[in-house]
Formats: sequence, C-alpha cells, structure tokens
Amino acid sequence: MELDIIKRTWAEVDLCALEENFKAIRAHIGKDTKLCCVVKADGYGHGAVEVAKLYSCLGADFFAVSNIDEALELREHGIKEPVLILGYTPVALALTLAENNITQAVYGLDYAKGLSEAAQIAGVELDVHIKVDTGMSRIGFMCQSFPEDNASIDEIVKACSLPHLNTRGIMAHFAVSDEGEEGKEYTLRQLRAFEHTVQALAQRGISFEVVHHANSGAVEYYKDSYMSLVRAGIILYGLTPNPSLPSEIKLRPALTLKTTVAFVKKLRKGSTVSYGRTFEAKEDMVVATVPIGYADGYFRSLSDKGYMTVKGQKARILGRVCMDQTVIDVTDIEDVKIGDEVVVFSNGENNTPTANELAALTDTINYEIVCAVSKRVPRVYLKNGEIVDVMYKL
Repeated sequence: MELDIIKRTWAEVDLCALEENFKAIRAHIGKDTKLCCVVKADGYGHGAVEVAKLYSCLGADFFAVSNIDEALELREHGIKEPVLILGYTPVALALTLAENNITQAVYGLDYAKGLSEAAQIAGVELDVHIKVDTGMSRIGFMCQSFPEDNASIDEIVKACSLPHLNTRGIMAHFAVSDEGEEGKEYTLRQLRAFEHTVQALAQRGISFEVVHHANSGAVEYYKDSYMSLVRAGIILYGLTPNPSLPSEIKLRPALTLKTTVAFVKKLRKGSTVSYGRTFEAKEDMVVATVPIGYADGYFRSLSDKGYMTVKGQKARILGRVCMDQTVIDVTDIEDVKIGDEVVVFSNGENNTPTANELAALTDTINYEIVCAVSKRVPRVYLKNGEIVDVMYKL
C-alpha cells in the first residue's frame, strides 16, 4: 500500500504491539478473569474500529466506550461482543440501545427510572450495569462509606427491580490505583466499600453476572480487585497509567506520530521565529518547517520545548507551535531536505521522544498525548512493518 498520498502528518499504529500487549494482559490476569477492552476516545487515539477488530479476533470478552456514538460505531463495523457505555446516554435513546444490544451503565435511581420508563414505552428490554461510587465522587450510587451510605443499597435494590431493565452487572472505578504506596490505603478502602456493597445486595437477593472494579492501574498492581472482569484501558496501547512506577506487565507502545520536512532554510543570527518572536537565533542556523501543529494534536504548550527526530537525531522545537506548522532546528543534522521523515513521538528507540516525555513537558499525562492526535491525522496500520490499512476520519 502506497504511503506517499498521505505523507504530510500521520500516525502509525503497530498491530503487532497491540497484540503483544493484549496477550501479556490476558496472561497476567489469568484465564478465569474476563477482559474488557476499553476503546473509548477512538481507542485512545489509535482508532477504535481497527483495534476492536483486532481484540475481538484475539478473544476480548467485552468492550467499553464513553457514549452511544462510540458504541454504534463498533456495532456498525461488525463488533459482536457485549459493549458497555460507561457514561451518560439520554433515556430517549432506549430503543437504540436495545436494538443494537448495547449495555448501559446506570448510576442513580432517577436515571434508572427514566431509562425504565423509556424502555417500557419503546417496548424493549435493556441490559444495564449498576455503577456505584466507591470514592471517585463522579457518577454512581454513593457507596463510599458504611453505614453512612446504607440508603444507597435500598436505591440500588429499587433500580434492580424496575421493569424492562436487566441488571447484568455491577461496577465501580478506582481513583488512585496507579499511585503506588501513596494510593494503596485509599484503593483498598474503595475495594472494601465495593465488596460490602456487593455482599449487602446479595443478602437482599440480588446478584450479578459480571462484577468489576479493576482499571488499568488495578490490573497491574491489585490482583485482589479482579473479580469476574477487569477493564484494561491505557495498558492495551502499551502505556502505563503511571510511568514513574515499574510496570508489572511487559508492554510496548503502539502509536508513532510522524510528519515531514516541508521547507528548509538558513536563518541568520538575530532572526526570530514564529508568533510572538519567542525564539531569537544567537548564531546562523538551519531550520526546517514541519506541517504539524496544535490542530493535529501537537500542543502549543510544547513551544520552545522538547524535540522531534530527523534521521535519528534530535531537532529541538523553535518558537511557538502554530495551528498547522512547527519550526525545528536542523543545524547539526546533515543534508536535511523536503520530504524527509520526522518522528514527533514514538517508543523511545533511535532517540525518538515518547508520549511520556511530551506529557512531562506539558504537565499532563500520556493518555492526553495519544488521545489528542486529531481526526485529520490519518492512522496507518502496520503489521510486521508492512502497511495493512489506512483509516481517514475526515
């Protein structure tokens, strides 16, 4: 497959790395624990459809997404496994949920009632998972502390008894499972609250097919939290939720962002670069302009920070990152010319920056770096170094 037609700025997704990560996670959690692959935010920037197809072939048990649009995209592209929406769906879309066999998280009694009524009007049955709040304080039936939150048990019982709702599962989310010893006490507190909730409901005659609390951090560091299913997110893509901690699983980053040298010029001493003239040349230089900017997902906060690599050598960022273009220093890199490949971030091999490095420079997390790669950047899928597919979102 020819790459030249898209060789402006593009993202390469290594399907072999994704497969290795999936298998490493599967081996780590054991054969008795189901694996839910979280593919929200377009598969953390990797392309939800392509990665879900791969995980489906590898034996994924479940998929999780943020919203109904993401769920429908999977269904439209042939994903048959259960798909769970983790966030809000308007109750008016109950029929759409049912027709597409999509499972909805239910996180409060009023929402459960609304969904039940909408399903009844549509004449359908909906599969739902009860979402409880054990310490995130985001969404969910309040189950952070007992006996203070005993009333929530009554509310969950009422939600589970509503017509047209099939309560297949119960779930919660950890807040600091990726923060090592600092987060251990709070994580175990959340786990105890969840276990208490499940046991209290069992005593009321309510049980669930699927029970899950473990996210990526817990998959790595809290085996006691696995229960019947774990939700693997960022680790599927070869990144750890906390790069400062040693990973318990051998992972390989799958996403490489690349661009191209669009222009090369000599810059005289005293010349300034880009908006705001934040960089001034202290000597004669050679600079290259590359067609990537914050509209492609390369943050403006990287202005005058960090580097890209050209021919395996570091080329620092000069001046402000623009919407569509960035200037880099190629003074010490021999014979740079238009069309040369530039690595924006990758897995750290051959001097390439990593998503973790860019995150550190911009005071964010690696999740945001990969998710930010915009839809106008084509995804090129590689297997054993060969292009097998190209996905455009424009």
